Amino acid sequence: MLKFFYHPTPNPMKVALFLAETGMPYELVPVDTAKGEQHTPEFRAINPNGKVPAILDGEVAVFDSTAILMYLSEKTGQFGVVPEERGALLSWLMFVATGLGPFSGQSVHFHHAAPEDVPYAKNRYMREIERHYQVLDTHLKGRDFVVGDSYSIADMSLWGWAMRGGRVLGGDGLARFPEVARWLDAINARPAVEVANRIAEGKSFKTPGDEESMRALYPSNFAAA
Repeated sequence: MLKFFYHPTPNPMKVALFLAETGMPYELVPVDTAKGEQHTPEFRAINPNGKVPAILDGEVAVFDSTAILMYLSEKTGQFGVVPEERGALLSWLMFVATGLGPFSGQSVHFHHAAPEDVPYAKNRYMREIERHYQVLDTHLKGRDFVVGDSYSIADMSLWGWAMRGGRVLGGDGLARFPEVARWLDAINARPAVEVANRIAEGKSFKTPGDEESMRALYPSNFAAA
């Protein structure tokens, strides 16, 4: 049975949604990143990069949420696109993977976790998030889905981050991007979203904030000079 290494953060949630949509059987393996469980030798054997999500499908290990979505889509034949839309699918998956996601994560870090105030970094990452959401807002006008006329892993990938739009953007969140907000409302209405949001019901994860969790989450900040 497929093992799904999970923490309740945006990237693992994308995979949780895929599993909820398909009904694939899996074993949930919680990884408490604030406790440093992503750095154990056992987990590093699955993902040498020490991050979640990851899956173990028999002897096949796959890490990075985009890689996992593509792998599972190809394996199951579900939530892909027709061949002529594959270029668009890859483009929007990478738009989230290399742009929206990392900039969102860095902005949240500098606004909520950094030990000192760095106005340049806060402004830089926030402006880039806003720019990315504006690109999406323009793209989604008149569209129900990110790629083509059907729900795909591109929508799941974007959903993982858009569902945290309020925290990432602050203020009125996605209200400034009405097309994205409309799209998100439609995705959130899918029954699988409720299932995905309950995936770790009964599990507990440490809340970051103390030095132990900071060392676990940002080990390079504490590396010896």
